[in-house]
Amino acid sequence: MEKKGMASTEPDTSGTKDLAFYKFVVDSVPSGVITVDRDLRITGFNPWAERLTGYRAEEAIGSFCGEILQGGMCDTHCPLKTALTNQAPLSLLESTVRTKRGESIPVRMNVAALFHENGDLIGGVESFQDISALKTLERERNNLISTFAHDMKSSLTIIGGFALRLLRKAATLDAQKEHRYLEIIRDEAGKLEMLISDFLEFARLQTGKLKLNLSATSLDKELMELCEAYQPKVSSAGLTLKLENENALPPINGDPRQLRRVFTNLLDNAVKFSPKGGNVIVSTMTEASEIRISVKDQGMGISADELPHIFDAFHRGNVGTKVEGFGLGLAAVKAIVEAHGGRVLVESEMGKGSTFTVVLPFSSQQDVDPP
Repeated sequence: MEKKGMASTEPDTSGTKDLAFYKFVVDSVPSGVITVDRDLRITGFNPWAERLTGYRAEEAIGSFCGEILQGGMCDTHCPLKTALTNQAPLSLLESTVRTKRGESIPVRMNVAALFHENGDLIGGVESFQDISALKTLERERNNLISTFAHDMKSSLTIIGGFALRLLRKAATLDAQKEHRYLEIIRDEAGKLEMLISDFLEFARLQTGKLKLNLSATSLDKELMELCEAYQPKVSSAGLTLKLENENALPPINGDPRQLRRVFTNLLDNAVKFSPKGGNVIVSTMTEASEIRISVKDQGMGISADELPHIFDAFHRGNVGTKVEGFGLGLAAVKAIVEAHGGRVLVESEMGKGSTFTVVLPFSSQQDVDPP
């Protein structure tokens, strides 16, 4: 029993427990967290920072923070340096970090200086979160607004202009001109209807309201019928369409109508962006429990800057104003394929063309009837 008035001989472990708890919290926070000393050398690197950057803590600790993060603000207004210099926190900054693999990731960060109990500055702390998904949504929203504003205004202006001509000059217009004006009004109204229909369909895809009518589906059958139907369109564009599927594909559990829409969109793009005399090649192969269907063209290609956004809604890229469409086709392709449990891959080189590959799962044990 401890005697009254005497200090306990047991060591005070409360500080150690506090440090262990704080480390547990920092390691568990779903954000990248790094700490640096006064010279901006990394002293702490939590597991989420490892996950986001691809660097292990052992690689990062001791290095200058700019060498590891390679942030978009490192060379101009380093947030950590600013926080240490002004000794004031910075909140909700947006920048980028570069991963070990060279990928640039948009992040939102908070930065603060760290002080010792006696008030001395000992370093800084920075937390950052990957906001790639948020940036994608922002791009889609901005694309939607600009596309709707431009395309709807354009068609409405034309409709209004020709309707006004009909009203003001009805008595002097001959039947041929009147008929031509009405045709233009009809065509522009059709464009508006297509835009609204595409948008509503995409909205259903994005909100998960797309209902798949799943059944035993032969991709061989769908692709052969589709390529056969496309031959006149391809020929009139001065192109050659080839279907390379020597080995029969196993049936899958899919929605034939929606899958046909996927390959229709990919073929439309391949034809649209291919120069006369080029080839469009549809090829298939089976790997393990996956089927791969590739649509390859010899068109203008997609730049490296465009590739990360190619499946964003309303993204049309630098294709010029003569290319029809509202940038919803590839977004719909991605949504439909993912609804089937698959994924879409794209490879492209400027001036040499693009290859879109749809990867769909199948089970060798699935009970399906042959088509």
